[in-house]
Amino acid sequence: MAVQNVVITGTGSYIPTQVVDENFFAEHEFYTMEKQRVEQTGVEAARKLETITGIKERRYASHELNNSDLATKAAEAAIADAGIDKETIDSIIVAQNFGDVSPDSPQIDQLPSIASRVKHKLQIDNPNCVAYDIIFGCPGWVQGVIQAYSYMKAGMAKTCLVIGADTLSRITDPHDRDSMIYADGAGATIVQLLEEEEPRGILSVAAQSFTKDEAYFLFFGTTFNPTSDDKNMYIKMHGRKIYEFALTHVPKAMKSTMDKANVPIDSLKKIFIHQANAKMDEAILKRFYRQFKTDIPDGIMPMSIGSLGNSSVATIPTLYNAVKKGKVANHTLNPQDIILFASVGAGMNINAIASKE
Repeated sequence: MAVQNVVITGTGSYIPTQVVDENFFAEHEFYTMEKQRVEQTGVEAARKLETITGIKERRYASHELNNSDLATKAAEAAIADAGIDKETIDSIIVAQNFGDVSPDSPQIDQLPSIASRVKHKLQIDNPNCVAYDIIFGCPGWVQGVIQAYSYMKAGMAKTCLVIGADTLSRITDPHDRDSMIYADGAGATIVQLLEEEEPRGILSVAAQSFTKDEAYFLFFGTTFNPTSDDKNMYIKMHGRKIYEFALTHVPKAMKSTMDKANVPIDSLKKIFIHQANAKMDEAILKRFYRQFKTDIPDGIMPMSIGSLGNSSVATIPTLYNAVKKGKVANHTLNPQDIILFASVGAGMNINAIASKE
């Protein structure tokens, strides 16, 4: 008997060409949240950050490209990879956080939505292709796939384009050491409802929002530089609180997803975790496997944060695309492999997806 599967059938990404290493920050003067001068050079601060997060390099978008351009380039690659007619897309869901931000000013531009801009740039004529954005923090792309999955299970769609795209480098305070974490990029996927003989694709999903005490762990604030008259607003975070929150809640969500998928832990082949902090991801992985009272398999968690930084909603789809295309050393995906996506971010939001390739 045929089964209805929700499957990722195409992937694509756009990785900006500007490589930013520690030397980029040589002339930066950093201050604490309390507006106290940090007695480190910019290079020393970047090296210290590397020991904490694993970020050696990050990518910034070139000045002539906006976030919607990055998203469109990733979308074009995903559409080509899936081999579909763009006019058959029922919905374009773009996970993003700040819209199109000019390289010369951190003013946010979200009118029209990034999804509408992408549909326009793709020149899709079909009016029944509904385009909209979701703002769900770093877990946005995973949430977009969950929404596509829900539409298909409800009989409302057969083909969705789900994109995660951000240009965080344009919304960061140059006097905040956390600014060195952030990067730019875009990843896209085609998600389709397919009638097939054997079950595959998305097996289970989970999502949570914690807002009572945690809503403002990430927030907008002014520059840390007390001598500046800059009135612009920038992304800020309480890093220690986020770290502790993630370690407490993400492994539980991951286990819940695996339990609902009803697959044994030893069948799990790859885990794609939001690339925010290498040490945090490693700690999440340890706590996840501790729940199953089993050792962590070798090669279970590919990483990209060391060379690409934290591009928010783009980290998982760009990493997934890279592994699918054989661009990550010692990591491959094969048909029938069980994989797990998991993310945490502003809101505070958490989600996870278990899927079979």
